[in-house]
Amino acid sequence: MTFISKISKFALIALLVTGFVSCSDDDEAGDIIVPSNSIADFVAANDNYSSLAAALEVADLTATLDGSANYTVFAPNNAAFNAFLSANGFGSLDEVPENLLREVLLNHVQSGVIMSSDLSTGYISSMATGMASEEPLSMYINTEDGVMINGMAEVTNADIEVDNGVIHAVDAVIGLPNIVDFATADPTFDILVQALTREEEFTFVETLQMTEAPAPFTVFAPTNDAFVALLDELGADSLDDIPTETLSAVLTYHVVAGANVRSGDLTDGLMVETLNGDSFTVNLGDAVTITDARDRTSTVVAADVQANNGVIHAIDTVILPGE
Repeated sequence: MTFISKISKFALIALLVTGFVSCSDDDEAGDIIVPSNSIADFVAANDNYSSLAAALEVADLTATLDGSANYTVFAPNNAAFNAFLSANGFGSLDEVPENLLREVLLNHVQSGVIMSSDLSTGYISSMATGMASEEPLSMYINTEDGVMINGMAEVTNADIEVDNGVIHAVDAVIGLPNIVDFATADPTFDILVQALTREEEFTFVETLQMTEAPAPFTVFAPTNDAFVALLDELGADSLDDIPTETLSAVLTYHVVAGANVRSGDLTDGLMVETLNGDSFTVNLGDAVTITDARDRTSTVVAADVQANNGVIHAIDTVILPGE
């Protein structure tokens, strides 16, 4: 083979290769259709989420999670749904009222893309609304050891990215939280929970789980530091040193029955009647403060933790009723 023939052969090969690459580029540009992988697609394609898929259909949410808007979904598997149905006395998904099912599902959804690295211990809002307010329900995220939601659901597989958002698999259905759920999930209120449950005859937990009258409730919840300061103020070593009658009166003084009072509803000088019949005064300024019946002052340090049956405002000082 001559030198010229070799050049011609190589030129022909180069031309064929160039043509092949050009055709491939054209295919990638418009001829090859990449299948979509939306949140709804992912759920439908995974047998372990068949209950979730069925629930989304019943609640008319499939199209929402199949659209172009971005969402973050905490996705419970079939075992989680079975446990939820059993715990709530439902024999099947068909027995769950549609409006309840829709809100429970929306309690697993946030607008936008929230990766696991974006989460930190504290409260975020879901897309659900509860019985007490039109405001979104809160979700308590605890990232101290993995990711735990409302003290009831743990993320088992995080950051599953899809076309319109991200999915985090969870091991339990996140029910609509009541006030007690937040109090027990958030370690900031550990001593408050100890106080609420100190005596067998106390019915505070049962009361604050109610969704019917006297609900909704507004709870001004003292933090652990607030209780430690109270014990020091009273010269007590522990809650056990506080008489039962006194403790009961103090706890009911932090609860307003029959109203879901959010921070935007407060006015300066507002007199608030509490569950024990005594009242305190709200003061608005650089911060929201409360003046109790003994002229002591407490500051709201976290507001508007919205539960299904009421709202919680954390305060830094235990308020005391009149003597």
